[in-house]
Amino acid sequence: MEKIAFAAAACVMMGCVTGVMEGLVAIKAVEAIGKNPDAADKVQSMAIIGAAISETCAIYCLLVAFLIIFILGR
Repeated sequence: MEKIAFAAAACVMMGCVTGVMEGLVAIKAVEAIGKNPDAADKVQSMAIIGAAISETCAIYCLLVAFLIIFILGR
């Protein structure tokens, strides 16, 4: 049972890491817009696409954690 809890915790932790990395994407996008305001549209669209892709990774980590707990935890 401890192995299942550890595996689920590892999946949730990877989801948290994804959240931190999304924050870094936002920071870098704001810095880039501050340096070159004319490229704000391109930077903003690429930052949104990058955040969406990394958010799907976090959702998959949460899904795997639920599967581990509810399917393997029986």
